[in-house]
Amino acid sequence: MKKIFGILFISLLFVACKQKIQSADIVNLNGYWEIEKVTFDKGSDKDYKINESYDFFEIKNNKGIRKKVMPQLDGTFLVNDTFENVVVRFADDKVFLDYSTSYMKWSEELIALSASELVLLNKDKIEYHYKKATAINLLGDGKETK
Repeated sequence: MKKIFGILFISLLFVACKQKIQSADIVNLNGYWEIEKVTFDKGSDKDYKINESYDFFEIKNNKGIRKKVMPQLDGTFLVNDTFENVVVRFADDKVFLDYSTSYMKWSEELIALSASELVLLNKDKIEYHYKKATAINLLGDGKETK
């Protein structure tokens, strides 16, 4: 019986410690994010060692864009004109990112957000774990990256 209460207490502790994202935290979303791993509904993970593209967010007043960018060896990023409109929505103690393009609309739940970590959950219960990315400069030419 003590074991059951112990397990229930620990479970309650984990649920109670879940990060509550405030509107002031949304500023942390801005910038470049590199995917680290994907956690599937069945509990399996897929780790990403090298990424050919990053997600770039630019959000102001809970509206903005997300676009895919490709880091280059000189520290710059290749970009194109393709992007997704993003609206940050607060509902029932949860935070959602509502995306839209000319072709479709979808949402992801914002599970965790800090200056260095981002976790998104899609409708299929797949979690995307990101880390804040920095520019790559392998040339060592001493020039400042942009």
